[in-house]
Amino acid sequence: MRVNVLFFGVTHDLTGMAQEHLELPAGESVEDLRRRYEARFPGLRSMSGTLLLAVNQEIAGNATLLREGDEVAFMPPVSGGAGTDSYRIARNPISAAELASQLRAPQDGAVVVFEGIVRNHSHGRATRYLEYEGYEPMVISKMQQLGSEAKQKFAIDSIAVVHRLGRLEIGETSVAIAVTAEHRRAAFEACQFAIDRLKQIVPIWKKEYFADGAVWAEGEGQTRVFVESPK
Repeated sequence: MRVNVLFFGVTHDLTGMAQEHLELPAGESVEDLRRRYEARFPGLRSMSGTLLLAVNQEIAGNATLLREGDEVAFMPPVSGGAGTDSYRIARNPISAAELASQLRAPQDGAVVVFEGIVRNHSHGRATRYLEYEGYEPMVISKMQQLGSEAKQKFAIDSIAVVHRLGRLEIGETSVAIAVTAEHRRAAFEACQFAIDRLKQIVPIWKKEYFADGAVWAEGEGQTRVFVESPK
């Protein structure tokens, strides 16, 4: 299979390339690709703890399998790395542990993580799955707004917010928020504020699917619109 590999920042300098088209055997993972390049360019090994890889513009875990035509980006830390705020949309499973690991810095004494999970029931009915959609350009700008508000209100160091769009199955993470701070109270309070504020201002809509139809839940405390399944 053929993939396109991009190099940014210091990885561009270490490899001497901005991009490369690479032929790989089927079944290769992100970790396999990383090791290939570390063998060719040993300087990349020194960045193994901070280097992120994205597949098709989504942060990817080491176990992610590559497919024909994938675009893979080697991304060093942005604006100083650990402690950098982050706001993004995801269409693949979210790892809250990875989110927190990417965020924390040596000066932090607390990391608080919130995960919103798809549950198997809603208002006494069995939920089959959920779908999320959002006004994507505005989603990011409003995430940035709530992050700025959180940093003004609480003594925190950094914040990261990621929300899934598309279809989510029972048990999957729909939203994850990580907050780092010197002290735990500020981190807890900022994390609570962030999820509450997200529900208020970030334009993301949730559709809950049941055996006999679906409901658009347009926000906490708002009207739930039922759409019956076709007969």
